[in-house]
Parts: sequence; C-alpha cells; structure tokens
Amino acid sequence: MSSTVFLNFIRFFLLLVGQVLLFNNINLFGYINPYPYILFIILFPVNGNKTALLLGSFLLGITLDMFCNSGGVHALASIILAYARPSIFKFSFGLSYEYQTVKLNDVLTPERFTFLLIAVVIHHFTLFFLEVFRLNFLWEILLKTFLTSLFTLLICICIIYLIKPSKR
Repeated sequence: MSSTVFLNFIRFFLLLVGQVLLFNNINLFGYINPYPYILFIILFPVNGNKTALLLGSFLLGITLDMFCNSGGVHALASIILAYARPSIFKFSFGLSYEYQTVKLNDVLTPERFTFLLIAVVIHHFTLFFLEVFRLNFLWEILLKTFLTSLFTLLICICIIYLIKPSKR
C-alpha cells in the first residue's frame, strides 16, 4: 500500500471520527454546524484516481448519514462536491491545475482560499437545500449556508495548518 493511499485512509477515518464525535455536537445559535469532514474531498490528491474519490466521498457521506440519521443528504452533497472538484480547481487555479502543480496544504494564497470557499459553499448549499427541499425556505437555506460555511471554512483552515508538514 502506497503512502498516499495510507494517508488518505487515515485522513478519511480521522475526519469521520472527528465529525461524528466532536463537530456533530456543535450547534451555535441554531444555524451553525461545522462540517470539516469535507476536507477529505478537498485535500484528495489532484492527480488521484477520480473513481476512488467519488467512491470515498460516497462512503464518507453515507457513513455520516448513518450516524446522523439524515437520509442520504451528506452522501449526495459529498458526491456533488467530488464531481464538481475539477471544475472548481480549473476556476481557482487556471493553468496550475492543468499542469497539476497544485498543493492545498501549503501557505494560504488567494487561489487556495477561493478553492476552499467555493467547495465549502457548494457542499453546504447542496446539503441544506436537500435537508429542507422546499423553495419556501430559501432565505433560511441561504442564511444557514452562509453562517455554516464561514465557520466550517475557519475550522478547515485551522485543520490544514495543524496537519501541514513542517519544512525543516
């Protein structure tokens, strides 16, 4: 087993356990619930196997759905993010993505921040829209998406800086 596969498996497991045991218990003001488990999808290697990413995203989402009793919304939101990820990369990084020289767990640049922000917003909007599934509540969906995306983005940036390999 290569080190990349092992690292992705460990990341999958730790983010899932952290989400289930810690982050699912955070509910600020009734609108803010962080979902940093999407870092598995975001930090998956750029040149990694696309099928493995989609399958891993589905497994992560469906496992979280089983723990949250949420009926598949996490699985679908995760698959949509994994499917949209190459387009988000192209939009955020341009030619750097074409040559696959992108590393997300490095210093935060405007391109990396843009990528993280778009990915988090797409996931959260999909998740909250699927939870409600009524356009009558569009304002609540947008408000919850905005507030939760800000909090999740902050947590994701902190986690990325915590796991960033030190340069010696």
